[in-house]
This record gives sequence, structure tokens and C-alpha cells, in this order.
Amino acid sequence: MTLRKLLIFSFALMQMVLFSQEKETQKLDTIVIKSTRIDLPFKENSRTIHIITSKVIKNSAATNVADLLQQVAGVDIRRRGTGGSQADLYIRGGGFDQTLLLIDGIKMDDAQTGHHTMNAALPIEVIERIEIIKGPAARVFGQNAFTGAINIVTKNKLASPASVNVEAGSFGQLNYSITVGKEYENSSIIAHYGALTSDGYRNNSDYTNNNYFLKGIFNKKSQPIEVIATFFDKKFGAENFYTTNPAWNEYEETQSSLFGVSTIFKTEKFKITPRIYWRRGQDIFLLKRDDPSFFRNLHITNKVGVETNVSYTSDMGITGFGVDISRFFISSNNLGNRNRTMVNLFLEHRFKLGEFVDITPGVAATYFSDFDFNAFPGVDVGVQLSEKLKAYGNIGYTFRVPTFTDLYYRDPATSGNPDLEPESAFAQELGVKFTDNNFSGSISIFNRDSDNLIDYIRPNTGISIFTATNIAEVNTQGFEIEGAYNFKLKNYNQTVTFGYTYLNDDILDQNKDLSRYSLNTLKHQFITRLTSKLFKNVSQNIIYKHAERAIGASYNVWDASIIMDVQKFSFTVTANNIFDADYIESGFVPMPPSSVLFGLRYNY
Repeated sequence: MTLRKLLIFSFALMQMVLFSQEKETQKLDTIVIKSTRIDLPFKENSRTIHIITSKVIKNSAATNVADLLQQVAGVDIRRRGTGGSQADLYIRGGGFDQTLLLIDGIKMDDAQTGHHTMNAALPIEVIERIEIIKGPAARVFGQNAFTGAINIVTKNKLASPASVNVEAGSFGQLNYSITVGKEYENSSIIAHYGALTSDGYRNNSDYTNNNYFLKGIFNKKSQPIEVIATFFDKKFGAENFYTTNPAWNEYEETQSSLFGVSTIFKTEKFKITPRIYWRRGQDIFLLKRDDPSFFRNLHITNKVGVETNVSYTSDMGITGFGVDISRFFISSNNLGNRNRTMVNLFLEHRFKLGEFVDITPGVAATYFSDFDFNAFPGVDVGVQLSEKLKAYGNIGYTFRVPTFTDLYYRDPATSGNPDLEPESAFAQELGVKFTDNNFSGSISIFNRDSDNLIDYIRPNTGISIFTATNIAEVNTQGFEIEGAYNFKLKNYNQTVTFGYTYLNDDILDQNKDLSRYSLNTLKHQFITRLTSKLFKNVSQNIIYKHAERAIGASYNVWDASIIMDVQKFSFTVTANNIFDADYIESGFVPMPPSSVLFGLRYNY
């Protein structure tokens, strides 16, 4: 039976069962954005922010955060494998070192390389929502938020005390997880274990990924203390991730862990949020999987930090200020034993001119022990044109210091450069957003003038070594459209979402044969999703993604999922790349052909 026939049969079978109830979800415009010092409802924010809710996550046909973020316009996830094994995160044409990932507001930046950013992404079962802040956000988060930031907000309470999930499908995929939660009189706890495994869709593309998550809230009646702990272990074949030699069979193992403790002190006017955190990463790479002595990289990183954010509400508006002090350590057989101390100071104030205009100027000042002191100011402005329509704009400077990989990495084809200068940019954005019960949407145009961007280049094609270099100024322009329309059919909610991003930069004025990383920007990206329900217990989702990059052919990918709820059971069928598109997102790695995944979840 072909994949398409199997999907049609499964769809027809699921439509035969008609038992369940509609679930109410929180309206988007009431969600308070938690990733900044000044808490504001989504509707009142004067930036381009995209929210992925828990309902969208359930209907996404995704098994991990990397696949989930691929469904957002302006976000470019370039995968070298499946199951979330390895993926790089880009926003609006930036690099993978230029986007900051946060977990419940904890900065997960890695001074070794941004290449490991997505290693810290959480299992989707414990995510309440994802806040995607597009555009320069350095004055809010610090230097790594060069082109944007993504904050993953975890759940405080589960819908059911426990759930067990099992999935199996193409390429020997076998995924399983258990998630439990318990509410006590003065505390609560959530624990999760999950595994994603596969034999691989081509030679040396197998993976085994294990995820552990623990969150507890204690002393809830007086002064709540929140504790979060994660550990993610990934082992995967890395065929042609970094080379084109088919005989080497590259292999990689990564680990990422986080431990954080935070609390909130509140008075009538003050909100104070202190936290301490520790992040650890480990990366082992073998150029030959069966011969570790041929070439082996081992990097172990640790980051420890303490942070306090404060907001103060007065007759003149809301003032936010904060301090984040952290120290980063690395032990590496390639990069050496190094450390870096970072001190970030933040200040911003939101005030209103009359009832309809809000202005939020701010500045971040950062000290690095191995680079100069830097400050990046910016301002957000919003004008409420009507109850449902708001215009906004923002300008700001942004900044990124080189990673230790940029500075010191060495292999036969790559050379770091200890004389690198920090990257900087001046960015501007104008937009308008509309929010209604049935339709919400936004349109924005943006410009970024970057200086000293870091790329790995060679002086001519006769040289085989690519060296990290500050390239010339690069201008990036673009516009973005997003929308969601909700309507009813047979008294059931239906949703159509769409997003389009256009990017244009002058980086191709360089010789493409001399650059390794910076050239494959998305020029056109269009994404749409239909979430449909025709019966109480059955929902269907169809996702279409179109991408055209600066180099290479455009491609179109269709994904779909069907979810059937029967009492405490949920049955799912998920199909990816239904029409078997042949495409590459990063490097030399072809993405998987058509696949199907069957799932069963039981909620206690």
C-alpha cells in the first residue's frame, strides 16, 4: 500500500468515530508576553511577535521544536537531520549565532557556538507556548539577540495527571514518552522522559535522542520558588554534515542541560524577578564513526549566571531594569581551555502620550572580559489607531561578539581568527497589526545595516582553507505578512493561517565560491496551515511550506496530521513531505522523502 493510499484509509477510518468535546483555549490577545521585563498583553506590544500556543503545538504535525518553528514565517530552521538531532536557527536572514533562545526567560546562549542553540530546545509535551520576537532585541536581551529571540514558556500545570505517548513509522522511527504532574497543597511538580529514535532515512542518519525534564514550584502559599532542570542527550550519524566524503561516516554526540531557580517578589508597584542558573553543554564529533583516533573533537562548556529583573509602575508609566552577570568556561581539545565573563545592564521605560501612543526607549550595556564595553540603545513606538488596529515601529542598535569557534577553531579545512572584531547592526522596522475575534494579522517592513559580519571565506578557489573573517557591510531588507482567520463550519472551529516573508540582501555581491556559510538566505518563504474539525473528536491539519533560497532551486513541502480523540485515548497519523519533494536546507544533506508516523496517547 502506497503512502497516499495509507493516509486516505487512515483518514476515512478516523472520521467514523464521533465522540469528544470542544476545548476552550485562551484568546491570543490576552496572553501576557513574559520574555521581557515589562509584562504586556500581546495586543499592546509594539514589536513583531509571533505566539505558538499549546493548541497550535498539538495540531502542528511536529514531534520536536525544530520542526515546529519551521511553520513560522521569518524563521528559518536549517536541519541536517530529523528528530531534532541537529538544526540551526535563523531569523530574518541572520546567522545561527545571531538568534537568542530562552527557556522561561533564562538565556541559553553558548559562547562556543550558536550551532548548538537548538540542542537546548524542550520536548513539546511540556511547552505552554513559544514567544518569537522578530527584529533586533539586543536592548532587551543582550548581545546574542542580533536578529531576534525565542522564549519557550513551560507549563505550570498539566491537563491530566499523566500521559503516555508511543509513535512508530517510516525509517524505523520509534518515539515514546511519559509525562506526569502532581498538584500538592503548597507545591506542584511536572516530570517528563521521552526518546526519539530512528534507523535513518539514508546511510548513517540514525539517531537516538533522550529528553529529561523536571519542573517544580514550591512554597506556593507564601513566596513561590520555581525550579527547572533539563538534560538532553543526542547520538546521531552525521553523514556529510561537514564534508562530502561518503566513506568517512561522520558521527556526533551532544548533551545539553540546564538548572535554574527563580522567584517573584510583588508589591503594588514593584515586581522583582531574581534567578540563578547553570547551563552545561558537551559535543563529541568523530570524522570517522568507527575510527575515533582519525579525528575527534571534544568540547565541554559550562555557563553559570545570576540575573535580576525589576519593573516599577508609576504615574509616568512602567520602568524596567535588570542586571545579568554570567561566566562561561570551555574545555576543548581544539579550542583550548578558555573563559569569558559577561555583565549585562538593562534599562527601559514605557510611557504613554494620551490614550493612543506608547513609547518605550531603552538601552543595554554589556561588558565582556575579552572585548570592549558596548551599549546598544533602541526605541519602540506604538499608535493605537482603533480598538483593533495598531501601528508600530522600532529602531535600535544590535551587537554580537565572536564565539570561541569563530576565534580559535582549527581543522584541515577551517581556521578561526583571533583578530576578529564584533558584529554590529542598525535596524529599523515599521508595521501594523489587526486583532479581532475572527481575524488577526500583521504587516511589517524592515531594514538592517550590518557591519563586520563574520563569515568563513577564502581568498581564491585555489585555497582550501576557509578562515573566519569580518566581511564588508551587508544591507538586509524585507517585508513580512502574517494572518489567521477563524470561522465555523458545522458549529466546529476552523482556522486558516498564513505567513509570507521576503528577504533581499547584498551579500551575494561576494563571490559565492569563496564563502562557506552566509549565502543561503531565504529569499521567499510562504507557509500556510489549515486546522479543520468536521466532527467532535476528529481534527485534521494540512501544512504547506514554500521556500526559495538565494542559491539553489525552490521547493514545496506538504505535511498533514489527523488526530482522533476517544475518551482518554488520542490516535494520530502524521505525514511529512507527502509529495516526496527533493530539497536541501543546509550544506550537503538531502532532507527525508515521504514518511508517515502513527501515534497513540493515553491520558490518565
